[in-house]
Amino acid sequence: MKTTQTDTKTKLIDAAMELIWKGSYGSVSVDDICRAADVKKGSFYHFFPSKVDLAIAVMEESYTLLQPELDSIFSPGTEPLARFERLADAIYEFQAQTAAKYHQVCGCPFTSLGSEMAGQEAGIRAKFADIAHRRERYYVNALRDLVALGQLPETTDVQVKAQEIYAYIVGQLVIARIENDLELLKRDLKPGLLKILGAGNRTEKAA
Repeated sequence: MKTTQTDTKTKLIDAAMELIWKGSYGSVSVDDICRAADVKKGSFYHFFPSKVDLAIAVMEESYTLLQPELDSIFSPGTEPLARFERLADAIYEFQAQTAAKYHQVCGCPFTSLGSEMAGQEAGIRAKFADIAHRRERYYVNALRDLVALGQLPETTDVQVKAQEIYAYIVGQLVIARIENDLELLKRDLKPGLLKILGAGNRTEKAA
């Protein structure tokens, strides 16, 4: 079967996504990516002027794959607090699956790339900020519903609270990756998230 240009580009993105996520941007060369994708180096530069451009494409593709799950988790038909509980469960399950596949806790691919390269590459910094804003919009909508239900004070700045939630989740994923310990996420992510939302007793009641 003839390989199309779309197939080649997808293979490069998929290979880079896996290699960078398992290791780091700096530890992966263009040659490594081409070898893993079984693509010639000339084809790499046909699609991507540089490794940075590929990394930005990887970040966008990672979010594209994630978005349908976020749409489901944050469905307006789901009770607002339950949306955040489902988010915590989904994060843990995804990390457990990738840890089983790669034999290590991989954390957040956006954060890994952003923390490593944002200070050096404006494009990666901008893409990280863009993805963060897109994710925070889900949180903002759920937070507004919590305010409407009287489960958060009317004075709550939902934008600031959404940023706090995003930062908390990112921090938990970074710690789990550093410690290489999934149990940290299982133990701390959901209770901490609910505490930020003023519903810390919800997990205690469930227990």
